[in-house]
Amino acid sequence: MFRIARSSLAASFAAAALAATTLLATPLPAAAQATDTASAPAAAAPAPAPVVAPAPAATTAAVPAAPAEKVDNPYGLEALWRTSDGVAKAVLLILVIMSMGSWYIMIVKILEQAKISRQAKLAAKSFWNAGSVRQGADTLEQASPFRFIAEAGIEATKKHGGLLEHVDLNSWVTMSIQRAMERVQSRLQDGLAFLATVGSTAPFVGLFGTVWGIYHALTAIGVAGQASIDKVAGPVGEALIMTAIGLAVAVPAVLGYNWLVRRNKGAMDEVRAFGNDLYAVLLAQTNVKARG
Repeated sequence: MFRIARSSLAASFAAAALAATTLLATPLPAAAQATDTASAPAAAAPAPAPVVAPAPAATTAAVPAAPAEKVDNPYGLEALWRTSDGVAKAVLLILVIMSMGSWYIMIVKILEQAKISRQAKLAAKSFWNAGSVRQGADTLEQASPFRFIAEAGIEATKKHGGLLEHVDLNSWVTMSIQRAMERVQSRLQDGLAFLATVGSTAPFVGLFGTVWGIYHALTAIGVAGQASIDKVAGPVGEALIMTAIGLAVAVPAVLGYNWLVRRNKGAMDEVRAFGNDLYAVLLAQTNVKARG
Protein backbone atom coordinates (compact mmCIF):
# COMPACT_ATOMS: atom_id res chain seq x y z
CA MET A 1 0.00 0.00 0.00
CA PHE A 2 2.87 2.29 0.81
CA ARG A 3 4.40 1.54 -2.61
CA ILE A 4 1.12 2.28 -4.43
CA ALA A 5 0.86 5.65 -2.69
CA ARG A 6 4.46 6.48 -3.53
CA SER A 7 3.88 5.63 -7.21
CA SER A 8 0.78 7.82 -7.30
CA LEU A 9 2.72 10.72 -5.81
CA ALA A 10 5.48 10.36 -8.41
CA ALA A 11 2.92 10.34 -11.20
CA SER A 12 1.40 13.51 -9.80
CA PHE A 13 4.80 15.23 -9.75
CA ALA A 14 5.45 14.23 -13.37
CA ALA A 15 2.10 15.58 -14.52
CA ALA A 16 2.73 18.89 -12.73
CA ALA A 17 6.16 19.21 -14.32
CA LEU A 18 4.71 18.52 -17.78
CA ALA A 19 2.04 21.20 -17.27
CA ALA A 20 4.62 23.77 -16.16
CA THR A 21 6.79 23.05 -19.19
CA THR A 22 3.83 23.46 -21.53
CA LEU A 23 2.86 26.78 -19.90
CA LEU A 24 6.37 28.24 -20.28
CA ALA A 25 6.55 27.24 -23.91
CA THR A 26 3.29 29.01 -24.78
CA PRO A 27 3.93 32.74 -26.04
CA LEU A 28 2.38 35.48 -23.99
CA PRO A 29 -0.07 37.96 -25.58
CA ALA A 30 1.07 41.53 -26.59
CA ALA A 31 -0.58 43.21 -23.61
CA ALA A 32 1.19 40.92 -21.23
CA GLN A 33 4.54 41.55 -22.93
CA ALA A 34 4.08 45.36 -22.64
CA THR A 35 3.20 44.96 -18.95
CA ASP A 36 6.28 42.94 -18.35
CA THR A 37 8.47 45.40 -20.18
CA ALA A 38 7.09 48.36 -18.19
CA SER A 39 7.54 46.60 -14.93
CA ALA A 40 11.15 45.76 -15.69
CA PRO A 41 13.65 47.54 -13.48
CA ALA A 42 15.30 50.72 -14.68
CA ALA A 43 18.64 49.04 -14.68
CA ALA A 44 17.56 46.88 -17.63
CA ALA A 45 16.82 49.96 -19.80
CA PRO A 46 19.58 50.95 -22.24
CA ALA A 47 21.88 53.61 -20.82
CA PRO A 48 21.65 57.07 -22.47
CA ALA A 49 24.44 58.09 -24.78
CA PRO A 50 27.09 60.12 -22.97
CA VAL A 51 27.03 63.86 -23.62
CA VAL A 52 30.31 64.98 -25.05
CA ALA A 53 31.28 68.55 -24.11
CA PRO A 54 32.19 70.68 -27.10
CA ALA A 55 35.84 71.35 -27.51
CA PRO A 56 36.88 74.92 -26.63
CA ALA A 57 37.11 77.12 -29.66
CA ALA A 58 40.56 78.04 -30.74
CA THR A 59 41.65 81.50 -29.70
CA THR A 60 41.54 83.80 -32.70
CA ALA A 61 43.40 87.04 -33.14
CA ALA A 62 41.43 90.16 -32.20
CA VAL A 63 40.10 91.81 -35.33
CA PRO A 64 39.76 95.61 -35.07
CA ALA A 65 36.23 96.85 -35.47
CA ALA A 66 35.50 98.47 -38.79
CA PRO A 67 35.20 102.27 -38.55
CA ALA A 68 31.71 103.65 -38.54
CA GLU A 69 30.57 104.76 -41.93
CA LYS A 70 30.49 108.54 -42.27
CA VAL A 71 27.00 109.86 -42.75
CA ASP A 72 26.76 112.84 -45.04
CA ASN A 73 24.83 115.79 -43.67
CA PRO A 74 22.12 116.62 -46.22
CA TYR A 75 21.70 120.08 -44.75
CA GLY A 76 25.31 121.29 -44.41
CA LEU A 77 27.27 123.85 -46.37
CA GLU A 78 28.45 121.25 -48.89
CA ALA A 79 24.89 120.10 -49.50
CA LEU A 80 23.77 123.72 -49.74
CA TRP A 81 26.31 124.49 -52.45
CA ARG A 82 25.59 121.24 -54.31
CA THR A 83 21.82 121.58 -54.32
CA SER A 84 21.37 125.36 -54.51
CA ASP A 85 20.60 127.24 -57.70
CA GLY A 86 22.53 130.08 -59.31
CA VAL A 87 20.97 132.83 -57.19
CA ALA A 88 21.89 131.15 -53.91
CA LYS A 89 25.43 130.46 -55.13
CA ALA A 90 25.83 134.10 -56.19
CA VAL A 91 24.72 135.26 -52.73
CA LEU A 92 27.23 132.92 -51.09
CA LEU A 93 30.06 134.14 -53.32
CA ILE A 94 29.23 137.77 -52.55
CA LEU A 95 29.28 137.10 -48.82
CA VAL A 96 32.59 135.21 -49.11
CA ILE A 97 34.17 138.09 -51.05
CA MET A 98 32.90 140.58 -48.49
CA SER A 99 34.34 138.55 -45.64
CA MET A 100 37.74 138.04 -47.29
CA GLY A 101 37.99 141.73 -48.20
CA SER A 102 37.07 142.81 -44.68
CA TRP A 103 39.66 140.62 -43.00
CA TYR A 104 42.34 141.61 -45.51
CA ILE A 105 41.72 145.32 -44.92
CA MET A 106 41.66 144.93 -41.15
CA ILE A 107 44.97 143.05 -41.10
CA VAL A 108 46.66 145.51 -43.47
CA LYS A 109 45.42 148.55 -41.55
CA ILE A 110 46.56 147.13 -38.22
CA LEU A 111 50.05 146.56 -39.62
CA GLU A 112 50.07 150.03 -41.16
CA GLN A 113 49.04 151.71 -37.93
CA ALA A 114 51.69 149.79 -36.00
CA LYS A 115 54.26 150.96 -38.54
CA ILE A 116 53.19 154.60 -38.14
CA SER A 117 53.48 154.31 -34.38
CA ARG A 118 57.03 152.98 -34.75
CA GLN A 119 57.92 155.75 -37.20
CA ALA A 120 56.53 158.37 -34.81
CA LYS A 121 58.89 157.14 -32.10
CA LEU A 122 61.80 157.27 -34.56
CA ALA A 123 60.90 160.83 -35.58
CA ALA A 124 60.72 161.96 -31.97
CA LYS A 125 64.15 160.46 -31.31
CA SER A 126 66.16 161.46 -34.40
CA PHE A 127 64.40 164.25 -36.27
CA TRP A 128 64.43 166.90 -33.60
CA ASN A 129 68.07 166.27 -32.73
CA ALA A 130 69.28 167.12 -36.27
CA GLY A 131 70.92 170.41 -37.18
CA SER A 132 68.32 171.38 -39.80
CA VAL A 133 64.98 170.27 -41.16
CA ARG A 134 66.69 168.77 -44.20
CA GLN A 135 69.09 166.74 -42.10
CA GLY A 136 66.27 165.63 -39.84
CA ALA A 137 64.18 164.49 -42.83
CA ASP A 138 67.09 162.43 -44.14
CA THR A 139 67.19 160.45 -40.89
CA LEU A 140 63.61 159.23 -41.41
CA GLU A 141 62.47 156.28 -43.52
CA GLN A 142 61.67 156.92 -47.16
CA ALA A 143 58.04 155.81 -46.82
CA SER A 144 57.50 157.54 -43.49
CA PRO A 145 54.55 159.99 -43.38
CA PHE A 146 56.63 162.23 -41.11
CA ARG A 147 59.31 162.54 -43.78
CA PHE A 148 56.61 163.30 -46.35
CA ILE A 149 55.32 166.17 -44.19
CA ALA A 150 58.82 167.47 -43.51
CA GLU A 151 59.71 167.52 -47.22
CA ALA A 152 56.40 169.24 -48.02
CA GLY A 153 57.31 172.02 -45.55
CA ILE A 154 60.82 172.34 -47.01
CA GLU A 155 59.44 172.61 -50.55
CA ALA A 156 56.95 175.27 -49.40
CA THR A 157 59.76 177.52 -48.14
CA LYS A 158 61.71 177.09 -51.38
CA LYS A 159 58.82 177.55 -53.82
CA HIS A 160 57.50 180.84 -52.61
CA GLY A 161 57.93 182.85 -55.78
CA GLY A 162 55.94 184.13 -58.73
CA LEU A 163 52.25 184.32 -58.01
CA LEU A 164 52.84 182.59 -54.68
CA GLU A 165 54.63 185.70 -53.45
CA HIS A 166 51.22 187.35 -53.10
CA VAL A 167 50.46 184.78 -50.42
CA ASP A 168 51.96 185.34 -47.00
CA LEU A 169 54.81 182.92 -46.29
CA ASN A 170 53.27 181.84 -43.02
CA SER A 171 49.97 181.08 -44.72
CA TRP A 172 51.69 179.29 -47.58
CA VAL A 173 53.76 177.05 -45.30
CA THR A 174 50.67 176.37 -43.18
CA MET A 175 48.64 175.33 -46.22
CA SER A 176 51.44 173.08 -47.52
CA ILE A 177 51.84 171.26 -44.24
CA GLN A 178 48.06 170.98 -43.87
CA ARG A 179 47.74 169.42 -47.32
CA ALA A 180 50.46 166.89 -46.49
CA MET A 181 48.70 165.91 -43.26
CA GLU A 182 45.37 165.54 -45.09
CA ARG A 183 47.00 163.19 -47.57
CA VAL A 184 48.37 161.10 -44.74
CA GLN A 185 44.92 161.02 -43.15
CA SER A 186 43.36 160.01 -46.46
CA ARG A 187 45.90 157.21 -46.77
CA LEU A 188 45.05 155.98 -43.29
CA GLN A 189 41.35 155.93 -44.13
CA ASP A 190 41.79 153.78 -47.23
CA GLY A 191 39.65 150.68 -46.95
CA LEU A 192 37.50 151.92 -44.09
CA ALA A 193 34.71 152.77 -46.53
CA PHE A 194 34.69 149.13 -47.65
CA LEU A 195 34.35 147.98 -44.05
CA ALA A 196 31.49 150.38 -43.48
CA THR A 197 29.77 149.16 -46.64
CA VAL A 198 30.15 145.51 -45.68
CA GLY A 199 28.92 146.15 -42.16
CA SER A 200 25.78 147.87 -43.40
CA THR A 201 24.92 145.69 -46.40
CA ALA A 202 26.01 142.14 -45.47
CA PRO A 203 22.94 141.51 -43.25
CA PHE A 204 20.66 142.50 -46.11
CA VAL A 205 22.52 140.27 -48.55
CA GLY A 206 22.08 137.38 -46.12
CA LEU A 207 18.43 138.35 -45.69
CA PHE A 208 17.97 138.12 -49.45
CA GLY A 209 19.35 134.58 -49.31
CA THR A 210 16.92 133.86 -46.48
CA VAL A 211 13.96 135.09 -48.51
CA TRP A 212 15.09 133.01 -51.47
CA GLY A 213 15.36 129.91 -49.29
CA ILE A 214 11.88 130.44 -47.86
CA TYR A 215 10.57 130.82 -51.39
CA HIS A 216 12.07 127.42 -52.22
CA ALA A 217 10.45 125.95 -49.10
CA LEU A 218 7.01 127.22 -50.11
CA THR A 219 7.54 125.91 -53.63
CA ALA A 220 8.46 122.46 -52.27
CA ILE A 221 5.32 122.43 -50.13
CA GLY A 222 3.16 123.39 -53.09
CA VAL A 223 4.65 120.72 -55.34
CA ALA A 224 4.44 117.99 -52.71
CA GLY A 225 0.95 118.96 -51.61
CA GLN A 226 1.86 118.45 -47.95
CA ALA A 227 4.01 120.27 -45.43
CA SER A 228 6.18 117.31 -44.43
CA ILE A 229 9.51 117.94 -42.75
CA ASP A 230 11.51 116.22 -45.51
CA LYS A 231 10.12 118.65 -48.07
CA VAL A 232 10.87 121.89 -46.22
CA ALA A 233 13.91 121.05 -44.09
CA GLY A 234 16.42 121.65 -46.89
CA PRO A 235 15.16 125.04 -48.10
CA VAL A 236 14.54 126.30 -44.56
CA GLY A 237 18.03 125.18 -43.54
CA GLU A 238 19.41 127.01 -46.57
CA ALA A 239 17.59 130.15 -45.46
CA LEU A 240 18.96 129.93 -41.92
CA ILE A 241 22.50 129.35 -43.16
CA MET A 242 22.28 132.44 -45.36
CA THR A 243 21.17 134.53 -42.39
CA ALA A 244 23.98 133.22 -40.20
CA ILE A 245 26.63 133.88 -42.87
CA GLY A 246 25.36 137.43 -43.41
CA LEU A 247 25.65 138.18 -39.69
CA ALA A 248 29.06 136.49 -39.47
CA VAL A 249 30.32 138.80 -42.24
CA ALA A 250 28.73 142.01 -40.96
CA VAL A 251 29.64 141.87 -37.26
CA PRO A 252 33.47 141.66 -37.67
CA ALA A 253 33.35 144.39 -40.31
CA VAL A 254 31.48 146.79 -38.00
CA LEU A 255 33.70 146.04 -35.02
CA GLY A 256 36.85 146.35 -37.14
CA TYR A 257 35.69 149.66 -38.61
CA ASN A 258 35.05 151.25 -35.22
CA TRP A 259 38.33 149.98 -33.82
CA LEU A 260 40.40 151.15 -36.79
CA VAL A 261 38.77 154.59 -36.75
CA ARG A 262 39.74 155.01 -33.11
CA ARG A 263 43.32 153.89 -33.82
CA ASN A 264 43.50 156.24 -36.82
CA LYS A 265 42.54 159.11 -34.55
CA GLY A 266 45.46 158.35 -32.26
CA ALA A 267 47.88 158.10 -35.21
CA MET A 268 46.65 161.37 -36.68
CA ASP A 269 47.14 163.11 -33.34
CA GLU A 270 50.85 162.24 -33.55
CA VAL A 271 51.00 163.39 -37.18
CA ARG A 272 49.33 166.73 -36.40
CA ALA A 273 51.59 167.32 -33.44
CA PHE A 274 54.62 166.72 -35.68
CA GLY A 275 53.22 169.06 -38.35
CA ASN A 276 52.57 171.86 -35.89
CA ASP A 277 56.07 171.61 -34.46
CA LEU A 278 57.54 171.51 -37.96
CA TYR A 279 55.60 174.63 -38.92
CA ALA A 280 57.09 176.51 -35.96
CA VAL A 281 60.63 175.36 -36.81
CA LEU A 282 60.31 176.32 -40.50
CA LEU A 283 59.04 179.77 -39.69
CA ALA A 284 61.87 180.29 -37.22
CA GLN A 285 64.47 179.26 -39.82
CA THR A 286 62.88 181.48 -42.45
CA ASN A 287 62.92 184.47 -40.13
CA VAL A 288 66.57 183.83 -39.30
CA LYS A 289 67.48 183.73 -42.99
CA ALA A 290 65.51 186.90 -43.66
CA ARG A 291 67.33 188.72 -40.92
CA GLY A 292 70.68 187.46 -42.03
